[in-house]
Amino acid sequence: MIRYKKTELKNGIRVVSELHSESRAVSLGIWVTTGTRDEKSDEAGISHFLEHMVFKNTKTRTAFQIAKSLEAVGGELNAFTTREYTCYHALVLKDHWLKGMDVLSDLVSNMVMTREDFALEKSVILQEIGMGEDIIEELVYDIYLEEALPKHPLGRPILGNAASVSKMTQKKLQSYYKEKYSGQNIIVSAAGNIDHQELVDAVENYLGSKVKRKFYQNRTRPKDRIFRKVLDKPSEQLHVLLGLPCSSFKDRNRFEAFIVNALLGGGMTSKLYQSVREKRGLVYSIYSTLNTFDDFGMINIYSSCEPKNMKSVVKNISSELKRIRRHGITDSDLNLFKTQVNGSILLGADDIENRMQSVAVNEMVFEKYKPVDAIVDEINGVTSKSVHQFIDRYMDLDNISGLLIGKEATENQDWFMDFNFKK
Repeated sequence: MIRYKKTELKNGIRVVSELHSESRAVSLGIWVTTGTRDEKSDEAGISHFLEHMVFKNTKTRTAFQIAKSLEAVGGELNAFTTREYTCYHALVLKDHWLKGMDVLSDLVSNMVMTREDFALEKSVILQEIGMGEDIIEELVYDIYLEEALPKHPLGRPILGNAASVSKMTQKKLQSYYKEKYSGQNIIVSAAGNIDHQELVDAVENYLGSKVKRKFYQNRTRPKDRIFRKVLDKPSEQLHVLLGLPCSSFKDRNRFEAFIVNALLGGGMTSKLYQSVREKRGLVYSIYSTLNTFDDFGMINIYSSCEPKNMKSVVKNISSELKRIRRHGITDSDLNLFKTQVNGSILLGADDIENRMQSVAVNEMVFEKYKPVDAIVDEINGVTSKSVHQFIDRYMDLDNISGLLIGKEATENQDWFMDFNFKK
């Protein structure tokens, strides 16, 4: 039996929960509705920096005590920052959910920042930025967004950059924590074997004293630009990332986007995997991803291969894109990928961490609950006609952007910069 409930406290904190009475565990999250896109240019990376700092010390716990608090009872504690929000989350056995709530609340309310910890963590983050430069499969997405969305905060790396992090001050971090981690900017979500009213009482106890202040997001919809870029970087392989603008998280065509992504490169049955890897053996890795934000989205295709194979890889990607553009999707493929997407969603519904995140994100984006069955119904409502409309609207091959990076990249510059995906 699954039951969803929502309560809003007097200070604006929203509490959402989904009861899974058969579960032995509870997944908890405290979500702060600010991320990289809400930072000023001189604050780049501050949301992520702050996520690190809250784990150093609180008024009642040292860094070791924070780490030990849930691990000692077999639980997990972690956090992540995105371009649109920050999440602190815990997974515990149902008998320990109150301890989990206590620790998470401590992190978002009682941070104590010493000068030594601030300097130490700044050094750690600068190393993290440097390490990211070595992981090309991740680096390509940051560079792609910087090129596609120039001067827009969505285009900035979540970690910030070496210059912005180096200039970060303890005073600015403390001020950001006080201003942004306030009542109306917080959502508490839970999924598992937990009573909603008991959760509300706990949130009231731990977070009820937070001020109601709301951070007014001055978000503007990005305008992407079409680009091609080539970068040499020491590596064993040559990496390519291609992209097209796509539907946002709120777009009426977002479920058509799920289907097209699955068709294109979402798994081993996808067109790109079968054509480029299985039939021709040109790559080990090739896939597409759907990246959606509040008001913007993009569909990307990534692959890496030996430099000698890259021309053939890109030509084969182009052939598959043209085939989809010209012929759309067959009824048999539509049924296959609808079943595939639905299966993924239904399997995810059995994971309470996934459900905790889903109820929070739906509250953040839509301000309402979206049960799994309703999402499955919407996907089942996708038709060949609606997919073709999506393709006509978004898959204009004149709008493809591309980044080529790695070994011998500049030796392939001329053909890549001039490559026409329509011909």
